[in-house]
Amino acid sequence: MTPFFIALQFLTTFPIRLKNMPSQLQNAQSLLFYPLVGLLIGGVLFAIAYFLQALPIVLLSSIILIIWIWLTGGLHLDGLADIADAWVGGLGDKERTLSIMKDPACGPIGVLSLIILCMVKWSALYILLQKQLYTALILFPILGRLAPLFLFLTTEYVRKNGLGSSISQYIPKTWAMIIFALCLLVMAYFGWVGLITAIIFILTLLYLRHKFIQRIEGITGDTVGASIEIVEAVSLFSFVILSFYLTV
Repeated sequence: MTPFFIALQFLTTFPIRLKNMPSQLQNAQSLLFYPLVGLLIGGVLFAIAYFLQALPIVLLSSIILIIWIWLTGGLHLDGLADIADAWVGGLGDKERTLSIMKDPACGPIGVLSLIILCMVKWSALYILLQKQLYTALILFPILGRLAPLFLFLTTEYVRKNGLGSSISQYIPKTWAMIIFALCLLVMAYFGWVGLITAIIFILTLLYLRHKFIQRIEGITGDTVGASIEIVEAVSLFSFVILSFYLTV
């Protein structure tokens, strides 16, 4: 179970302590448990929505968004801010872009990207709660954590040293593809809304991968973290819009 606890420790603020330093193989295997961690996060969000549904929706949607961010420690939001700054400040240059991503400071474009993403998530959450689609809250953290599986399976890791490099080298590819496919099949539970959301999810991943390769010829930890946030927001936003036109 070490790979699972590695994933839980890395992706959440749950108080997990590993007894021993994990091996490179265990770090890579932990990627297989990312969707399960997403399920746990989604389960917490669902429980909050269900048990606090008597609250005004405007308040409940704020609580859920805050808990969502708190559960991840803002880790992926940090990646989003970094690549937003790097994409603008990098001026199309690979090395300059990678250099800016290493800078811990957050510039105005990074701050703006966080505000926009949180606004999209909050407004979509508001409508989702208004429609009482509480079960759907479980989906989006899972979809977000499928993004690392896809990117590590299909894209070269740019930085040659560090955690991401070993994950890229040792990831169990067959199991990763099986888990990715099985998680997508769950979307069928939500009918056409779920299926079309799954298609939008895949198209979003393909677009992000294309832009990463175009700019830096691969992925980094920041791009993977940003992808989790972008995929969650796009999938949530798409699901809510489709729910007005199709039956869930």
